[in-house]
Amino acid sequence: MTPKVVRQIAELREEIAAYRRAHAASAQVGLVPTMGYLHEGHASLIRRSAEENGLTVLSIFVNPIQFGPNEDFDRYPRDEERDLKVAAEAGANLVFLPSVTEMYPDKPRTTVSVSGVTERLCGASRPGHFDGVATVVSKLFHIVQPDRAYFGLKDAQQVSVIARMTEDLNFPVDIVPCPIVREQDGLALSSRNVYLNPEERRQALILSQTLSQVAGWIEDGMSEAELTVRIRGRIRSQPLADIEYVEVATYPELGHPPADRPLRESREPLLVALAVRFGKTRLIDNVLLFPSEVK
Repeated sequence: MTPKVVRQIAELREEIAAYRRAHAASAQVGLVPTMGYLHEGHASLIRRSAEENGLTVLSIFVNPIQFGPNEDFDRYPRDEERDLKVAAEAGANLVFLPSVTEMYPDKPRTTVSVSGVTERLCGASRPGHFDGVATVVSKLFHIVQPDRAYFGLKDAQQVSVIARMTEDLNFPVDIVPCPIVREQDGLALSSRNVYLNPEERRQALILSQTLSQVAGWIEDGMSEAELTVRIRGRIRSQPLADIEYVEVATYPELGHPPADRPLRESREPLLVALAVRFGKTRLIDNVLLFPSEVK
């Protein structure tokens, strides 16, 4: 099935309203917000939405207000033809492809800021990033009015931010976190992987290889400090790796776990997250451990 491409907000609202009128009480709308250059991780979100909703709206928008002045907005990979093929194969019904001027006719003077879950991890090194994310997702929620919205846990902090915003602002949307999708060799799928040269990509495997050992290290009784030292040491075994952060946080509040006892005694889920540059490419990855796994 070829999805319908919509570029104007008014037309998108009309399409969704027509679907809801036609299906009345059974109408269910799913939203998959993306910045395009779709890969299997995005496709898994679209398929999940198609399974759970009668109408799946895929948005593709490289959002300028979530990029810092020295980040990769201009060179962020874009391929509309390829994206539409992935969308069709995965089961999207509508693809929303607005221009920047459609989403922001003027410089936005109203933004959404979520405190408490944005100060650590990526929020510490990308000031304003999550304000941009929360603002554009808030706009999409207002435009689409979905019943469910789907986000990948590769950016677990983003999921936490969106969930907090949704609860605080009483959006009638169920936030559906979806598992990280990886290449066969373990590298987490990302649109930015295309930037990596062959040697950078080979060395980037240290991220997933290290995270795969975290549960065992926690079960061995490591503290937060011991675990971050161990992870940093493993990653630094690759000479091209430039670590931005390695952090352990309770999830979804992103607080600090108690420093005076082993992590295996945590009563809350634990997120072990990292951001590492290989050359000019910034990669993030994480592992989320639940109490049943942290002994």
